[in-house]
Amino acid sequence: MSTITKLSSFFDKKFKTPNFIIEKEKQQYQQQQLSRRGLLKSAAGIAAISALPSFHLAAKELEDLAKLTRTDPWLTLHATLNHLLPKSADSTESTEKKGTDVSAQSINALTYLYQIMTVQPTEQDEKDFILKGVGWLNSYANSEKDKKFVELNLDDKELLLRGISKSRAGENWLNTLIGYIFQAMLAPPSYGGNTNGIGWQWLEHQAGFPLPEKGQRYFELPPRAKARKINGSDSIPIKTAAIKTAAIKTAAIKSSSSMRNHKA
Repeated sequence: MSTITKLSSFFDKKFKTPNFIIEKEKQQYQQQQLSRRGLLKSAAGIAAISALPSFHLAAKELEDLAKLTRTDPWLTLHATLNHLLPKSADSTESTEKKGTDVSAQSINALTYLYQIMTVQPTEQDEKDFILKGVGWLNSYANSEKDKKFVELNLDDKELLLRGISKSRAGENWLNTLIGYIFQAMLAPPSYGGNTNGIGWQWLEHQAGFPLPEKGQRYFELPPRAKARKINGSDSIPIKTAAIKTAAIKTAAIKSSSSMRNHKA
């Protein structure tokens, strides 16, 4: 049994940073040798965006996801993602379609996270941690405001998220969700996020070509299909190659904080 499931809250003194987070940090450190320019530039022009492979959940999956978001844990995860990357005050449907503004909703962050939790080969400890955090957040909201997180106004949500961020577990949980927001923003649309390349347009990023379609995603490739570092010394899984570091590093360029539009 995962030790995470035995903890009672974000503030449990027995919490230790999970191994999956430690491993991700090591991978990100190794990839820091690659320049941001090298990560973002590609041979294909911006016109390639018009030829993006589309991603659509089957009707049954869409129905299931819609039902899931009405109850926890997905109800709270949806609210948290939308708070971490909300729509700008001047955001409109037109600006989002043009890629001049993005939000967790416009990049389909929840759909991407759903794929992470149900389709991609994600470690069980990581899934346990994400789900356990929902319960911890709602317990904290009940103790502080006598309400569930989704029932709070924006200011109270901000206050609670800043509160849990002061604990190691809370910081790790928020960083995990923020990391998946960044991935949803920059990963090829076939992974469930980045609708019509909206994240790339917002960051003025020229996508590589050809892009993977469903059936060609990293976890659907033969086990020996690897992406190598530039120096050729070690191989790393495709999932942890350039796109992942780019998501974390480039999103910070246009977002002054992870909780945009809610500065104290």
